[in-house]
Amino acid sequence: MSDPALLLASFLARAEKLLERIEPLLPPASPTPDWNSAIAFRWRKHGNSGYLQGINHPSAIQLSDLQDIDEQKARINTNTQQFVSARPANNVLLTGTRGSGKSSLIKALLNEYAPKGLRVIEVEKGDLIDLADIVELVEGRPERFIIFCDDLSFDAGDATFKALKVVLDGSLSSAPDNVLIYATSNRRHLMPEYFEENLDSKRVGDEIHPGEAVEEKISLSERFGLWLSFYPFDQDAYLNIVAHWLKSFGCGKEEIAGAERDALNWALMRGSRSGRVAWQFAKDWAGTHKPAKTKRRR
Repeated sequence: MSDPALLLASFLARAEKLLERIEPLLPPASPTPDWNSAIAFRWRKHGNSGYLQGINHPSAIQLSDLQDIDEQKARINTNTQQFVSARPANNVLLTGTRGSGKSSLIKALLNEYAPKGLRVIEVEKGDLIDLADIVELVEGRPERFIIFCDDLSFDAGDATFKALKVVLDGSLSSAPDNVLIYATSNRRHLMPEYFEENLDSKRVGDEIHPGEAVEEKISLSERFGLWLSFYPFDQDAYLNIVAHWLKSFGCGKEEIAGAERDALNWALMRGSRSGRVAWQFAKDWAGTHKPAKTKRRR
């Protein structure tokens, strides 16, 4: 009969070799965020685990840079002030035309309120399934966290749709008071709408009841307490934004006036008069006509 001690030693040696082979395949331990190293973070995935990665160079855009969206800016600024001051505040859904300043508003709010403890965590749509883990990670911390979901939309049956609903307002446990969700989308109800869904409607007396598919879509957007809508800019607003950015690049009044025709042609070529297009034109025009200076980071 074999010596039990030798059998144990042999087993442990084989187990150690097996662990050495498996260890490189295992995901690394999620690093603990260095909360003092950054004001903005991005949720990253490695295999089935996730972690917060600090953003070393967040956008430098300021609220004063955002032109011709004064009403939207004032409303979200007030909501964020309340949140940073630990007063009641709402989750926010920003919807509307592309390039109109929706995501830039979130970046500008971070720069405005970071000294007062505001932090932003950017989460890709595909990672929303991890929202509960992210919320648990920041719960109880002294900072105030905005979870930022950019360009949000869902397809029918998307698992992340339910995950977002639960965090917003659909779980037995309430969300911590130091977390809000700010999301941008080109769709007001976040999901595509189809004509055949109207066939599910029914009429009861003089009332019309939408079908369950429509109700499901509306139920998510209604969990955002504050809705902000953004619309295409007219020509005057577009030129006003161009002038602001050209001025930020050191252009004088005469140069800005002389660039208007080129700015309009640029917008015509792009098929859009948006804030993003105005910024892109200003960079191109200033880069072509102005001597090299300190870079203006948006």
